[in-house]
Amino acid sequence: MFDIEASLDSRLLAEPRNRPTVVFPEALDPRTLEAACFLARFIRPVFLAPEAEVRALAAGQLAHLGVDRVAYTLSESAFVDPASRPDLLAAFAAAAVEWGHSHGRYQSLEETQRVMADPCIFGIWAVKLGHADMVVGGAIHEPKAFFRPMVELLAQRSVACEAGVFVLPDSHPDDVYPHNIVVFGDVGVNASMSPRTLAEVAVGTCAVARDLIPEDVLPEIRCAMVSYSNRGSDEGPSPELVRQAADLVPGILAERVKHAARYGTIHIRGEIKVSVALSRRSADLYHADGLPWEGGPNVIVCPNLDMGNLLYHLYSTRFPDAKKFPVMFGLWFQGVDLPMDCTPEDIRLAVKASVMRLHHYGEWKRTPKDTFFRRHRVLVLNPGSTSTKTSVFEGDEERCTEEIQHSAEEMQPFEGRPITEQFAFRKEAVLRFLAGKGLSQGDLDAVAGRGGLLRPIPHGTWNVGAPMLEDLKAGKRGEHASNLGALIAAELVAGTGKPAFIVDPVVVDEADPKVKVTGLKELPRRVISHALNQIATARRYAEEHETFYERVNVIVAHMGGGITVGAHRKGRYIDVNNGLDGEGPFSPQRSGSLPPGQLIDLCFSGKYTKAELKLLNKGRGGMIDLLGTADMREVERRVEAGDAEARLVYEAMLYQIAKAITALAPAFEGEPIDAILLTGGMARSGRLVAELDRLTAALGCGVKVYPGENEMAALAKGALRVLSGRETAKDYPPA
Repeated sequence: MFDIEASLDSRLLAEPRNRPTVVFPEALDPRTLEAACFLARFIRPVFLAPEAEVRALAAGQLAHLGVDRVAYTLSESAFVDPASRPDLLAAFAAAAVEWGHSHGRYQSLEETQRVMADPCIFGIWAVKLGHADMVVGGAIHEPKAFFRPMVELLAQRSVACEAGVFVLPDSHPDDVYPHNIVVFGDVGVNASMSPRTLAEVAVGTCAVARDLIPEDVLPEIRCAMVSYSNRGSDEGPSPELVRQAADLVPGILAERVKHAARYGTIHIRGEIKVSVALSRRSADLYHADGLPWEGGPNVIVCPNLDMGNLLYHLYSTRFPDAKKFPVMFGLWFQGVDLPMDCTPEDIRLAVKASVMRLHHYGEWKRTPKDTFFRRHRVLVLNPGSTSTKTSVFEGDEERCTEEIQHSAEEMQPFEGRPITEQFAFRKEAVLRFLAGKGLSQGDLDAVAGRGGLLRPIPHGTWNVGAPMLEDLKAGKRGEHASNLGALIAAELVAGTGKPAFIVDPVVVDEADPKVKVTGLKELPRRVISHALNQIATARRYAEEHETFYERVNVIVAHMGGGITVGAHRKGRYIDVNNGLDGEGPFSPQRSGSLPPGQLIDLCFSGKYTKAELKLLNKGRGGMIDLLGTADMREVERRVEAGDAEARLVYEAMLYQIAKAITALAPAFEGEPIDAILLTGGMARSGRLVAELDRLTAALGCGVKVYPGENEMAALAKGALRVLSGRETAKDYPPA
């Protein structure tokens, strides 16, 4: 049985995208709410009901889904009781009155506003006016209450239709429909058919099938336009309608092929007897003009709505285990119509199918208006040694970004000086960036800067205040370019009333005291790591599993110029190697943990100065010292070419990373580990990932890969969690 849901999921998750805003007028229908609890990865749900009532329904009827899944979905949702939004009711009603006048319908503003309070009508107008992208309904409303108004208001083509998609169970004879996939049309829209309407329905239904079913599964979409006649075997209104429609199909299909080449795989045959299309035996027995019907259709188009609706419900009843869902054509993916006997799975599949088509085949980029999910504008700053990465986010979307490079000539005056002396120079560079994008400080809702070397603090988003600024200016914990992030952020919001934040700085420390004990009282372990990307990666994994960081147990290996391997136990970052000081596996640029006795001897050998040893530990150690390069792509090329030394060093590094990962098992105190997460630049190597997967298999939790660092998005998301009320920013305490 073809796994249609897995296919939709893989296409939806193939690349990061904005999530469309989807309105659910029937929020208090348990089936609808259950379906939504499996959709938060793909959409932003808006429930048109009071929040308390939705939560009560979830608590009373969705316990079987698990507390975390429901809680996560509701945390990602908006709740709108239309009656409590007089501003929107007035705006929607005014637009509806204007629309009515243009269509020869006249209704008072007062009456229209009263009608607009109906969640179905409110939801449809929310989509029509750009406040949302899709409306889903019909499970508890008659067609005239939801479906007909939706089609009338949202249709973008002269002919719309509804396709009923079925993936039948293996118990269905597999010689009728290839892969047991069949799509019926029209199953819901056109109560009367003209030849033009039927031809449009045939092409539209086939287009839906082509959009949803990959070509490696169904190389061709083969459509039968059915009748009681088989290619001239009988006469009457129905055969004549189908014949005339079939004559119009080539021209309509040719226009669709111009729109996208994939539709060239569609083949439509007219006037096929119903039994011939539905039965292999009939297909073998019925001949017309001496030619048998080849059989094997995957789309069946009916000449009237009664037949299409009948086939949909007959197959639904006969094959209750089938995967089935309706899909609209002609609405630009803006509406989902549900039958009243739908299941939560049907709803889930219908929404996923429409969202997938919206992403892949529409021109949608983001919800036009941010009425239900505010797109806060956040400036993100990430100062490095010779550059300042600068981005502007609107909601989750990065709207513009630039890595502002600082030349050697520009940096020369600051050599040997405290990092804070670069403050004014870097701030002016950021202001020029904003001006170049047509933005000013007043256009920002917040600024998030990369956190610097502060006192150890828990993870989270932190307000930039006086105690933090004092510590960073003093540089008591060390000099690093990241210290400038909070300083510049605070200056940019000064006097605006807008907040400045840092997020998960390198000094995040939630380790138990026992983690820091060593065999020398004078040398307790320090916790410094790639905390920002470590925690962001763990959060991303949790979101993909529709739960919270506080609910997962994961080991994250950040593998870049330095390597840190951290344990994240239900929302706490409880152990990690100090990658800054070179602890842990050796890396492209760092020596990693070294044999203490030999290191002591080397320190006093007179061969190196302290500065030279520091550089070998961090900057010129690891792969640079062993193989003369920090480029892992070059190392892998040398391994592939048969370089024995490169292979030995490469395998040694992977062994050390795997050993660091598996060594963290005790941190979870016997609790199951959900996954090992590989991130950083080295996670782009398929060879490296496969080997780490093999070496860590004994943990039994599997490996998930998140290549790159994604630091700018992590900083933005930390700020957005606070701005949207999902997290409370912490205050850095005075020393």
